[in-house]
Amino acid sequence: MSLTSLARLDDIPVGEWDALVPAGQPFLRHAFLSSLEDSGSLGPRSGWRADHLLWAQDGRTLAAMPGYRKQHSYGEYVFDQGWAEACGRAGIDYYPKWLGAVPFSPVTGARLLGDPAAAARLLAALPEHLDRHGLSGAHVNFTDARANDLLAAEPDWLRRLGCQYHWFNRGYRDFQDFLDTLASRKRKQMRKEREQVAAQGIDFEWLEGARVTEAQWDFIYACYANTYAVRGRRPYLARDFFSLLAERMPDAIRLVLASQQGRPVAMAFSLVDGATFYGRYWGCLAEFDRLHFETCFYQGIDYAIAQGLARFDAGAQGEHKLIRGFEPVLTDSWHYLCHPGLREAVADFLAEERLAVRTWAEEARLSLPYRQA
Repeated sequence: MSLTSLARLDDIPVGEWDALVPAGQPFLRHAFLSSLEDSGSLGPRSGWRADHLLWAQDGRTLAAMPGYRKQHSYGEYVFDQGWAEACGRAGIDYYPKWLGAVPFSPVTGARLLGDPAAAARLLAALPEHLDRHGLSGAHVNFTDARANDLLAAEPDWLRRLGCQYHWFNRGYRDFQDFLDTLASRKRKQMRKEREQVAAQGIDFEWLEGARVTEAQWDFIYACYANTYAVRGRRPYLARDFFSLLAERMPDAIRLVLASQQGRPVAMAFSLVDGATFYGRYWGCLAEFDRLHFETCFYQGIDYAIAQGLARFDAGAQGEHKLIRGFEPVLTDSWHYLCHPGLREAVADFLAEERLAVRTWAEEARLSLPYRQA
């Protein structure tokens, strides 16, 4: 039995990797992760170097962790820049570090893939991997319940809590059925927002991945890139990522295009599995009142209801989601820091932060628009 690492996901056959991935987790599929690498969205120039870990026995891969060596903390959505700055002041190298996550995707899911016993052995061997390659620590973000159990059983791993906002489908027949569960004022606000968009002559079209043309992908990418350009930043994803993903896993892609008088003006890019709608990227090339809320939230709720999906994960941050029915959900990440002094300081910080996050989530529920029972 041994721990090995891959500098490219293409070094493991698609079927061998996907056999380790639980059903219904599109972000962990070989198609998604390899599209990030093959499109150039990841690589040495971007500060992301693939370092996927495998645990094998007799030539058969039993467990794996998707991972990367990082020279920065961008694109993670678990913010440790303050820790890096503290290390700099103390003369401690924080980078490079190892990250177990799906790049640019704050989506909870499996991080220790495959057989649980083999995954536990892989995890136990990770500190030696860090030491051998001069990595300051390991960070495993947006972990599911099984990964939480495995990480909690290992010494010196520190748990961190975060908070996102998800919408849950409670058997609604249609959008109006959902509205009927809201307090009167909130119900009127949502209805008014939808009416404002309709009054501007905006129409919406849903497309699955196989139906999207290259010209439409050009438009989608222009919208996506514009959300970064207006903030003076470069987009994380390369244009080729979208074409590769459409070729490799079109079944998981859902797009909604917004048009005015036949002219496309905005889009939202999402993925789906059997139970969840994952809202990912939004962008527009012209400004319209309330278009963001309609395209990113209300259209997604409509789709989830129509398709019988149980949950709508609309991505990171955004307390404005609360008043539109998205409920606070706690997320987990785990951190192993090789420097004992840093580990002790971060442990103290996280103990206080966990309490604050739990308090915030409880208080945030008071802003939900649902009628009181």
